[in-house]
Amino acid sequence: MKKSIIIIIILVALIIAVLGPILYYNNMISPVSKNSEEVSFKIEQGTTSNGIGEILKQENLIKSEFIYKIYVKMNKVNNMQAGEYTLNKNMKLSEIVKILQEGPDKLQNTIDVTFLEGKNFRWIAKTIAEKTNNSEDSVFELLNDNEYIDTLIDKYWFITDEIKNKDIYYALEGYLFPDTYNFKNKDITVKEIFEAMLDQMEKKLEQYKDEIQKSGISMHRLLTVASIVELEASNAESRSTVASVFYNRVQKNMAMGSDVTTYYAIKVDMSERDLKQSELNKSNPYNTRGPNMEGKIPVGPICSVGIESINAALHPETTDYLYFVADKNGKVYFAKNVEEHNNNIKSLKQQGLWYTYE
Repeated sequence: MKKSIIIIIILVALIIAVLGPILYYNNMISPVSKNSEEVSFKIEQGTTSNGIGEILKQENLIKSEFIYKIYVKMNKVNNMQAGEYTLNKNMKLSEIVKILQEGPDKLQNTIDVTFLEGKNFRWIAKTIAEKTNNSEDSVFELLNDNEYIDTLIDKYWFITDEIKNKDIYYALEGYLFPDTYNFKNKDITVKEIFEAMLDQMEKKLEQYKDEIQKSGISMHRLLTVASIVELEASNAESRSTVASVFYNRVQKNMAMGSDVTTYYAIKVDMSERDLKQSELNKSNPYNTRGPNMEGKIPVGPICSVGIESINAALHPETTDYLYFVADKNGKVYFAKNVEEHNNNIKSLKQQGLWYTYE
């Protein structure tokens, strides 16, 4: 019995002795951060490989100068070039070394891609296809990869299994932060794009993390309401009041009654055309104008959301308002009941401030 225990101990020790260094090495060559923080630095002519390692460590782009030296030696790297570089802290050691081998001229091929607030995932896929060497199909293929989605749920605290609801059109809708991103070149992968945008969302949400977790509010619910506010609020000042209207309606078991959710439900962009009555009446877990949606919010977000709309959804103004309407100049008028709401509309029409479609 004692002999078997000794053998087991020896085997465990051997496994640790073998796997330990491998795990340590893999950790040391991984990114120093998951956030997309840029660092600019210069490598002077004649700088040795070891000197470059010192610079990378000083700039906090690598975890270990010692492991860097091992990596360079193992991979026979001897042609890193001098020049001015701007790299991200979310790059692996292998990515950093590859860029240094290609030289600063290669970085001139970097591209800026802007993802706008209030745009849905179809627009995001189209933009990726237009700006990079990826197709729209490849964007949706990755989005529909359940194993990949599971890795994101494990990696980011604000993503949960709620995005896997079978009724949701696009799993990451509302979770990719709208911003301008600088990518290494047009060969950037869809996965790298997604994760850069998710890193930015995590960075933006950090200030609210404790509050959200203590409140018990679902991040999915928060982003869903924020996405409706993003499209319904015609100006920044009205966002928190618009959010209060939707929360008030849900609390009173009323339908949210938002046309923007109907547009999303039928996969038609608002700029394309007006809605048909049959579309407004159609049952769909996104359509808050449809039947059986009293007291409910849509199954998921309907567009990309900026931090102002997230803040409004988290901190709605305390009001008794149940209705709102905007004039053609973007000013929003709120009402506590349908009579006040109809009077607001009547007044706007009389003043020539009512928005009419051409």
